[in-house]
Amino acid sequence: MSHIVGAAPAAAEVRTAHTAELGSAELSAVRRLLEDAFAGHPDGEFTEADWDHTVGGMHALAWEGGRLIGHAAVVQRRLLYGGRALRAGYVEGVAVREDRRRRGHGAAVMAAAERFIRGGYDLGALGSAEEATGFYTARGWRAWQGPTSALTPEHGITRTPDEDGWIYVLPLPHTPLDLTAPLTCDWRDGDAW
Repeated sequence: MSHIVGAAPAAAEVRTAHTAELGSAELSAVRRLLEDAFAGHPDGEFTEADWDHTVGGMHALAWEGGRLIGHAAVVQRRLLYGGRALRAGYVEGVAVREDRRRRGHGAAVMAAAERFIRGGYDLGALGSAEEATGFYTARGWRAWQGPTSALTPEHGITRTPDEDGWIYVLPLPHTPLDLTAPLTCDWRDGDAW
């Protein structure tokens, strides 16, 4: 069952739902929004693996006049830190339609995503594009300063140096973190982080 979590700016409405609660038309709208938002992006187009990473968790969807204008998803991942496997609310598929950007819609969908993280995870995490780092840090997300790695099926823990400095975490009071320590993500197809 989807839930209305409040009004976003400019008369948009933010609803939340699990992937299983979204119909095919809603899922198609999400995918179109993400493909359009990442078309021509310096980090690459929105891929089938990116879509796979976006579904299977909770979604925050900003609607305006029956049109999807913003989205963020939170999926569960395990991050290895300090000898523990932390339950991470990993943020994926954050986008706002180009003609609706800089009006608070991204903040509205992220507020819903952060509510999921604070209520059900040890920490939040995401991989940020360069142009989004200011947006996330203004919301309390912190750049992970330590080395990053992925737990790969063939080689075990393998460094991911290209991701160093681009992983952000939302620290929570019940999970003390040393942001300079090593951090390892669980394995998935496509981009590890």
